[in-house]
Formats: sequence, C-alpha cells, structure tokens
Amino acid sequence: MNRIVGILVAGILTLLLAGCITSTTTGPKKTELNEKEAAEKYYQLGARYYRSGSYDLARQRLERALEYDPKMAMAHSTLALTFEGLDNPRRAAEEYQLAVKYAPNDFEVRNTYAVFLCRQREFDEAKKQFAVAVDLPNNNSPEVMLTNAGVCMSQKPDFTQAEIFFRQALAKRPDHGEALLQMTALKYRTDEYPDARSFLQRFLSRNKPNPTALFLGVQIEQKLGNEKGKMQYVGQLLRDFPDSAETRVVRENL
Repeated sequence: MNRIVGILVAGILTLLLAGCITSTTTGPKKTELNEKEAAEKYYQLGARYYRSGSYDLARQRLERALEYDPKMAMAHSTLALTFEGLDNPRRAAEEYQLAVKYAPNDFEVRNTYAVFLCRQREFDEAKKQFAVAVDLPNNNSPEVMLTNAGVCMSQKPDFTQAEIFFRQALAKRPDHGEALLQMTALKYRTDEYPDARSFLQRFLSRNKPNPTALFLGVQIEQKLGNEKGKMQYVGQLLRDFPDSAETRVVRENL
C-alpha cells in the first residue's frame, strides 16, 4: 500500500552538494532563489537517505532543507516518514500536519497522512483525509486513495465500509488490480467464496498473476471443494513463483 509519496531521487554526491550549498550562504546576501535551490538539494539528499533506510542522515538533511524553506510540504511529508522509521510517531504526526498545512491541495500529501493515521488506528480521521484527497480536483488517480481507504477500513475492521470504498475505486477504474485483489480478499474473509472467485477471475483476466492472487485462488477453491481448481493454482505457484512465501506455505500443507 501501500506507495505515492512521489519522492525524487537526485544523483548528487554529498560532498558536491555540501560545496554547492556552502557557496550560496557565504555571500553577502542570500537570495530567495539560492535558498530554494539549497532547500531542494537538501530535500533530494534527505529523500535518498530515507529510501536507503538511513533515517538519521535523512532527518538531518530534511531538517536542513526546512531551515531554507520552512513551507516545503514534501520535505515535511518525507521527514514525517523518516520519523516513522525512527519509531517516533509523535514527531511524525507533527510533520504530517505541517505538510497538509502548507500543501492542502496536494492529494499525495493527504494520502500519505491518511495512511499514517490508519497505522495509528485513528480510523475516523484517516477516513476524512482520504475523502479530501479523493475529491481534490487535481487528483488523477482517485482509485488509489479509495483502495487505500478500503484497506484502512478493513483493518478497523469495517468490512461494509471497506467494500464501499473498493467498489468506488473500481467504478473509477474497473481494471485496477489492487482494488480487485482487495475485494477478493474481503469476500474470502467474509465467507462469500463464489464472489471471491469472481473477483479473482476478474483480476487475473486484466492483470498479471502474482503469488498473492494465486494463493488466494488455492484457498478459495479449497473452500468451494474444487480440488481440480485448487491444484491448478498450486501448480502455477510452484512453476512461476517457486521461491515465494506463499509457495512455501503451500508446500508445507500439501
């Protein structure tokens, strides 16, 4: 799920970056352009460190970026993710709130904040943030936010609301693989096995098979008493994804 923060990764060496930023601050007067450039460079470096799991280094660079541009929403959002990585949800929440404050119409910022709220089990507030993100006029992928909202409601758990969100996602984009797969899993969890089979077939007709989908197929066909169908999924798992966790589970239970 998760997944659209939109972090840019710059191919700039640390020493080169430090030299560039030093040169912009030693003159008699820093211009707004120089400060924006410095903020962007520190942000890009911080984002790179975040993506590599170097959270302390990411925090330092991102905080430096915000010294140059305190209203840089993506820096706040990435710093929030960094604080999550550092197991500091209080600081993460503060940074997410600042990101939303400075970029209220950025659907990616809203989505990332909503996912965080869901992880904190603040489901009602997460639902509100997802709703805002979906309705923003510049949102070109509302099906992603709607699917995330459905996953969040499944974790509450509120399966009725989750299904509403998944169906809304599919109304926006009928071939959206994640929504189809989540509906398959939802129907399996609620013991609606024929519907689960139907959604899985829709997924497989429009998307490439993956271990999760095939494993669901094994479980669904077993519940429906279809041994032949079950073994077809087992065979595909063994053939196409021999090293997956799902295949290991299937092997252990054959």
